[in-house]
Amino acid sequence: MSAPIAIDIVSDVVCPWCYVGKKRLEAALRMLPEQSFAIFWRPFQLDPTIPKEGMPRKTYLERKFGSPERLAQMHAPLIEIGKAEGIPFAFDKITRSPNTLDAHRLIRWAHEAGKQDEMVSRLYALYFTEGADIGKPEVLVKAATDVGLDGALVTQLLANGADLDPVIAEINGAGKMGITGVPTFIFASRFAISGAHPAETIKKAIEQTALTAR
Repeated sequence: MSAPIAIDIVSDVVCPWCYVGKKRLEAALRMLPEQSFAIFWRPFQLDPTIPKEGMPRKTYLERKFGSPERLAQMHAPLIEIGKAEGIPFAFDKITRSPNTLDAHRLIRWAHEAGKQDEMVSRLYALYFTEGADIGKPEVLVKAATDVGLDGALVTQLLANGADLDPVIAEINGAGKMGITGVPTFIFASRFAISGAHPAETIKKAIEQTALTAR
């Protein structure tokens, strides 16, 4: 087994293309069974202006994208792409647009417990297939326990503002790096690709990274 390649994924948990990108990354990694990886999920906020308590999804989307008809046109291809990637997008179940800072804090803590990938998957599923409000502390605590984290500890950390400043600093750092869209995949701090590219494209980027590391 070769030395692990670090992959930093800058994403937001309310970004449907990030969910697609996660599935495609997983497919790319399966194509490289002899290579090991160290994967880190990094925070990004598509819209940091959403209030902490969130807002009605319908109000938010109409303000941002206009008519319901236009929104349906945007969702239709995503639903089909989701089916191909094993994601049963259920946009009609989503009633709240959350502020995602607390979700990113939870992802940070999950990394410390070796559960970051599972935590990201659970949050995506909660939001995009179950329609859960992932801005609510009780939803985040349940998500934490679902992947084996200490619910009582997460409750305490959420309440006392733990790691809020470092998460905000990481988000600001992504902007300073020139990242304006997600998902963005950074391989071994050498190469970066932005967007939910096909698995084969991601695989080639990883292979190129491995070649330059030799």
